[in-house]
Amino acid sequence: MPNDKITAVGANIAEKAAMIWNVADMLRGPFKPHEYGLVILPMTVVKRFHDCLLPPHQAVLDTYETMKKLQVIDGFLQKASGYQFYNTSRFTFETLLADPDNIESNFRDYLSGFSANAQDVLAKFDFDNIIKRMVESNTLYLVIKEFGSEKGYLGPDKISAVDCGYIFEDLVRRFSESFGEEAGAHFTSRDIIYLMTDLLLYWPSAGAEFYHKTQKTAAASGEIAAVLSFMLSSTFCKP
Repeated sequence: MPNDKITAVGANIAEKAAMIWNVADMLRGPFKPHEYGLVILPMTVVKRFHDCLLPPHQAVLDTYETMKKLQVIDGFLQKASGYQFYNTSRFTFETLLADPDNIESNFRDYLSGFSANAQDVLAKFDFDNIIKRMVESNTLYLVIKEFGSEKGYLGPDKISAVDCGYIFEDLVRRFSESFGEEAGAHFTSRDIIYLMTDLLLYWPSAGAEFYHKTQKTAAASGEIAAVLSFMLSSTFCKP
C-alpha cells in the first residue's frame, strides 16, 4: 500500500510537470529557450493563486460588493477567501477562455483584481511586458488554455507544498537536459529553498534582485521556481 501511494504521488508530479513542459513547446519561436521561465513561472504562480481562490470566489465577490465603500476591507476579504490574499475580479480561467477576442483585457482585469500582497509577488516577474509579447505572438490564449485544462489544476487539495517543489525540480530537469546541461544541475538544497523563501517573504527587494540577476540560467530559474512553489503552497496559500 505505501508503495502504491508513492507511485500515485510520483505520477501526479510527472503529469503536472509534463503539462508545464507542453507550455514551453508553445513558446518556441516567439521566446528563446532561456526565456521560457519568464512565461511559465508567473503563469504557474497565477494558476496556483487561481485554484486556491476558486472555491470561495463567489463569497469574495459578494463580500466585496457589500464592503467596497469601506476604507479598509482587506480583513473581510481575507476572511471570505480563507487565505492571506484574494481576488475581486469577476473572471476565472474558465470565463477568460470563453471570450478569446478580449483575452488580453480580461486577463489584465483578472490580474488587477488580486490583493496588494499577491500583486507584489507577480510584480517581481515584469509580467506586463511578457503579456505584451504573448499577445504579439498570439500565444496568450493558448497558454491560458493549457493552464486552464484539467491537467493544469494546481489547487492545494491535489498539489501539496512538497509536490510543488518536486514539480518544479522535474521541470528544471527537463529544461536542463534539453539544453545540454549536466544532470543534477537543477538540484537545490531544501535548506537553501527555505532560506530564499524567507528572503522573498520578508525582504522582497532582495528576492527580486536575486531573481533578476539569475533568471538567465536554467538552473537558477529552477531555484527561484522552487522557492516560489514552497512560498505559495506552504505559506501564502495556507488557509
